[in-house]
Amino acid sequence: MLRYLPFLVILALWIYAFIDCLNTPENQVRGLPKIAWVFIILLFGEVLIGPVAWLVAGRPRREHAGGGAASPWPRAGGGAARKWVAPDDNPDFLRSLKDEGKKEDGKKDEAKKDEGKRDEALLKDWEADLRRREEELRRKENGSADGEGGTPPPKG
Repeated sequence: MLRYLPFLVILALWIYAFIDCLNTPENQVRGLPKIAWVFIILLFGEVLIGPVAWLVAGRPRREHAGGGAASPWPRAGGGAARKWVAPDDNPDFLRSLKDEGKKEDGKKDEAKKDEGKRDEALLKDWEADLRRREEELRRKENGSADGEGGTPPPKG
């Protein structure tokens, strides 16, 4: 298994460099035209010269956290890059939360009204069932006290 590891590392670097070269815009490629870099990576990939050359000499430089000319994220309209803002400091995000809260409150009120109506109807059904059962029980007790219902009611 360990004897395949160098081959897999070379293959992974080869594929990474090839895809990175294809995804890099033409105007950001350094040194040679993009098509030349693709051929170099493909032809010299087995000996690692092509992928390493691409990563060292052809790939655009990306600046660190400050952003810059070769920022990894494209800028809209070519203007200054937007700074990231924490959600609790972003007024647009907070406004959207308030709007969603208002919509949900309206839905909750309607749901509570519907639930209240269902609860009332269920309670009325239970009360009617309870009255019916109490009346049946009274009739059976009165019938057995008068001597009419000599046999006990069937179970179940």
